[in-house]
Amino acid sequence: MRTKPRIIGVGSAVPPFSYSQEEVLDIFGVTDPRIRSVFLNGAIDRRFLHLPPELPDGSRRVETQGELLRKHCADGLDMGSRALQECLKQAEAELSDVRYLCCVTSTGLLTPGFSALLIKELGLRPDTSRLDVVGMGCNAGLNALNAVAGWADTHPGELAVMVCVEACSAAYVFDGTMRTSVVNSLFGDGAAAAAVLAGEGDARPGPAVLKFASHIITDAVDAMRFDWDDDQGKFSFFLDRDVPYVVGANAETVLQRLLSGTGLRAHDIAHWIVHSGGKKVIDSVMVNLGLTRHDVRYTTEVLREYGNLSSGSFLFSYGRLTESRSPQPGDYAVFMTMGPGSTIETALLRY
Repeated sequence: MRTKPRIIGVGSAVPPFSYSQEEVLDIFGVTDPRIRSVFLNGAIDRRFLHLPPELPDGSRRVETQGELLRKHCADGLDMGSRALQECLKQAEAELSDVRYLCCVTSTGLLTPGFSALLIKELGLRPDTSRLDVVGMGCNAGLNALNAVAGWADTHPGELAVMVCVEACSAAYVFDGTMRTSVVNSLFGDGAAAAAVLAGEGDARPGPAVLKFASHIITDAVDAMRFDWDDDQGKFSFFLDRDVPYVVGANAETVLQRLLSGTGLRAHDIAHWIVHSGGKKVIDSVMVNLGLTRHDVRYTTEVLREYGNLSSGSFLFSYGRLTESRSPQPGDYAVFMTMGPGSTIETALLRY
């Protein structure tokens, strides 16, 4: 009897430097009280960032789109390599064990993508199957987990790995507007990886991935997007102010779809891993699903200490859950991410 794919390891990596919100404001000389309020009231204490180079006068150089893409590649490859190796260590696996590699990013465009670059950088087997998921945004980690779990399910005994690589510092525009300031106050840099394995006879612990469910809110297709800014000569990310409320209002719909046919209700879920998309997003999901602060404690911890890490955020929170050793055999968990589309992705797991 074939067993469900299980997550047997998780790993993460961040840049070497972190900054408080106050430090970021001071570094860039931001004095506008409205912008400072956005930074200081978002439930974020610190973020790990690759800031632009410092000029002789102490200010920061404005990077071109080409420089940002090179930052995305270099820093992303470094973080992705470290996250993947930490993940394999937890999974008690070797680099040579990886048979499928799926890489996720939304903070830059590379051809070839991170999957090929990581195979070369780390010396993975050249016959490793691979996939790059690019531009899907903060929800894309669960889109990738769906693909990875599907591959593992049809290749029992072979290790599949997903790596979310988000150098959000390579996707900033500094023009002093409220639009870009909201984005600049929120996102941090980081990479996270998960190892997935299906098949019998493996004693390594980890929850089984049972089911996925998606919901696209087509009326809000433009609510989260990249635009090309002609004045700045680079891409600029846009977040509609109504995103938290739109996401929250649709959270119950996708949860019902996820639990349909399982006999489970929300109160049967022991562990909730929700994307750390921002204070208002978390609050809106909590209210609409009837969750408590305790239910989303790992999500709020990650937001406070790292900011929004885009597609890898949920794996940072899942890593906290794993470290807590609180899950018990038979416990159910729900992963929920949200991003452009506007989309809510979910997964149901069982320990």
